[in-house]
Amino acid sequence: MPIRALFATRLYEAELGKEQLLADLGHSIRALARDDEAGRRWSKSNRYAGYTSYASLNDLPKRDPAFAALAKLLSRHAASFARDLGWDAKPKLDSLWANLLKSGGHHGGHIHPHSIISGTLYVDAPDGSGAIRFEDPRLPLMMAAPLRSDTFVAVQPRSSLLLMWESWLRHEVLPGTGRGERLSISFNFA
Repeated sequence: MPIRALFATRLYEAELGKEQLLADLGHSIRALARDDEAGRRWSKSNRYAGYTSYASLNDLPKRDPAFAALAKLLSRHAASFARDLGWDAKPKLDSLWANLLKSGGHHGGHIHPHSIISGTLYVDAPDGSGAIRFEDPRLPLMMAAPLRSDTFVAVQPRSSLLLMWESWLRHEVLPGTGRGERLSISFNFA
């Protein structure tokens, strides 16, 4: 009897390969981390090990040409991912935010409600940057199932790596052990 795989969970991976854009984005993230007082306050009060513009700035593509160029690229990739998923929908960029995560920093498991596609672009990921780890979506439903070796899948970040997934997929950022700051841009499509 053949065995079929049902309901596969897809992870979109691409290399952005735009060195100048990545350099411009890196410069912009560092400037935001220095100048965005509201973002620094939010990061500190929420114990984020570094800086994020998540709760302070919602208009980065209007503020910065590098983010505007990135928004166009992300929209093309999201449309390609949506076609691969078999969706009859055109994803629309809903939000994006900059992250500067210091060594040892992490981000607990979460999903992105009210979105259809979420993702991250790694702008600069020094050796030892914490991996992003995805959780098997069946985990809460497995009840008495035996342990599996693939309950979690970790992807090691590297500069220029673009990842996208359906927003219901639970994920986390593991603590990094390397030196240096990991720069990334996270986003949601509605």
